[in-house]
Amino acid sequence: MVKRMSHMVKLKPEVIPEYKRIHAAVWPEILKAINAANIRNYSIFLKEPENWLIAYWEYVGTDYAADMEKIKHAPRMREWWDITDPMQERFETAKPGEWWASAEEVFHTD
Repeated sequence: MVKRMSHMVKLKPEVIPEYKRIHAAVWPEILKAINAANIRNYSIFLKEPENWLIAYWEYVGTDYAADMEKIKHAPRMREWWDITDPMQERFETAKPGEWWASAEEVFHTD
């Protein structure tokens, strides 16, 4: 079963060109980790001028928590996050422990 998921975080305006540049050539290890964690059809959108990053993906696994742990321990993932996390600001309304705030799906059609 496919579970569609979306998350949001703010992007600091001064880093927009750099954020776009690094995402135009994501490291192969990061792409491999995403795939190994059963994430498919992953996209990140930027909504300006609010500078919201909106991530969308489809999860095809059976144990989301375990797959997210796999991502945390994937080679070079911490290095990638050390670059991207300082570019972002979490929403004040994000749940405790959330960096990217989760969004509820309220409509879908194929």
